[in-house]
Amino acid sequence: MSDWRQRITVEPDKMGGKACIRGMRFSVVDVLDYLAGGMSPDELLAEFPYLECGDIDAALGWVAEPERDLRSV
Repeated sequence: MSDWRQRITVEPDKMGGKACIRGMRFSVVDVLDYLAGGMSPDELLAEFPYLECGDIDAALGWVAEPERDLRSV
Protein backbone atom coordinates (compact mmCIF):
# COMPACT_ATOMS: atom_id res chain seq x y z
CA MET A 1 0.00 0.00 0.00
CA SER A 2 1.35 3.38 -0.93
CA ASP A 3 2.00 6.04 1.64
CA TRP A 4 -1.27 7.92 2.11
CA ARG A 5 0.60 11.15 2.80
CA GLN A 6 1.32 11.47 -0.91
CA ARG A 7 -2.40 11.56 -1.82
CA ILE A 8 -4.38 12.85 1.17
CA THR A 9 -4.59 16.60 1.65
CA VAL A 10 -6.12 18.70 4.40
CA GLU A 11 -6.83 22.32 3.57
CA PRO A 12 -8.66 24.45 6.14
CA ASP A 13 -10.52 26.39 3.45
CA LYS A 14 -11.63 23.34 1.47
CA MET A 15 -14.40 20.95 2.55
CA GLY A 16 -14.26 22.34 6.08
CA GLY A 17 -10.74 21.02 6.59
CA LYS A 18 -11.70 17.39 5.94
CA ALA A 19 -9.10 15.00 4.59
CA CYS A 20 -9.51 14.94 0.80
CA ILE A 21 -8.14 13.02 -2.13
CA ARG A 22 -5.34 14.91 -3.92
CA GLY A 23 -6.77 18.34 -3.15
CA MET A 24 -10.10 17.55 -4.82
CA ARG A 25 -13.48 18.10 -3.25
CA PHE A 26 -13.78 14.35 -2.68
CA SER A 27 -13.16 13.43 0.92
CA VAL A 28 -11.60 10.33 2.41
CA VAL A 29 -14.89 9.79 4.25
CA ASP A 30 -16.71 9.79 0.88
CA VAL A 31 -14.46 6.97 -0.33
CA LEU A 32 -15.00 5.01 2.88
CA ASP A 33 -18.77 5.58 2.79
CA TYR A 34 -19.03 4.20 -0.74
CA LEU A 35 -16.94 1.16 0.16
CA ALA A 36 -18.90 0.56 3.37
CA GLY A 37 -22.12 0.86 1.37
CA GLY A 38 -21.10 -2.12 -0.73
CA MET A 39 -19.47 -0.48 -3.74
CA SER A 40 -16.39 -2.35 -4.88
CA PRO A 41 -13.17 -0.47 -5.61
CA ASP A 42 -13.67 -1.16 -9.33
CA GLU A 43 -17.21 0.23 -9.19
CA LEU A 44 -15.97 3.30 -7.33
CA LEU A 45 -13.29 3.92 -9.97
CA ALA A 46 -15.82 3.48 -12.78
CA GLU A 47 -18.32 5.85 -11.15
CA PHE A 48 -15.70 8.50 -10.40
CA PRO A 49 -13.14 8.33 -13.23
CA TYR A 50 -10.98 11.07 -11.72
CA LEU A 51 -10.15 8.74 -8.81
CA GLU A 52 -7.22 6.37 -9.06
CA CYS A 53 -6.66 3.01 -7.43
CA GLY A 54 -3.95 4.57 -5.27
CA ASP A 55 -6.52 7.04 -3.94
CA ILE A 56 -8.58 4.20 -2.49
CA ASP A 57 -5.47 2.63 -0.96
CA ALA A 58 -4.52 6.01 0.49
CA ALA A 59 -7.99 6.49 2.03
CA LEU A 60 -7.73 3.08 3.70
CA GLY A 61 -4.19 3.84 4.87
CA TRP A 62 -5.30 7.19 6.26
CA VAL A 63 -8.06 5.65 8.37
CA ALA A 64 -5.79 2.81 9.48
CA GLU A 65 -3.19 5.20 10.91
CA PRO A 66 -2.83 4.05 14.54
CA GLU A 67 -2.83 7.57 15.98
CA ARG A 68 -5.91 8.69 13.98
CA ASP A 69 -8.65 10.21 16.11
CA LEU A 70 -11.74 9.33 14.06
CA ARG A 71 -14.04 11.36 16.29
CA SER A 72 -12.89 14.50 14.50
CA VAL A 73 -13.61 13.25 10.97
